[in-house]
Amino acid sequence: MQVTLVHVQVKPECVEGFIAATRANHEASLREAGNRRFDVLQSADDPTRFVLYEAYSSAENAAAHKLTAHYAAWRDTVAPMMAAPRQGVPYRGLFPAG
Repeated sequence: MQVTLVHVQVKPECVEGFIAATRANHEASLREAGNRRFDVLQSADDPTRFVLYEAYSSAENAAAHKLTAHYAAWRDTVAPMMAAPRQGVPYRGLFPAG
């Protein structure tokens, strides 16, 4: 299983817009081939900080996610909302077995 944790910090005035755009990406991503999870987490201590937990059954499925129209729309929509560049950290999922 291929997992990516995407760390995002948005501008305070953009939190609601970011959540709306990310919800649309989340819902479409759940329908992708090989998608296992696509969780959107907001920090309990800082509402401008988010983590996207993206789990796909393979690295190929994870790479295909970046080629979808909904990902491109999300990326372009949220880019000006970012307080800092987002950081994606890849992991190899061990459990549950993929």
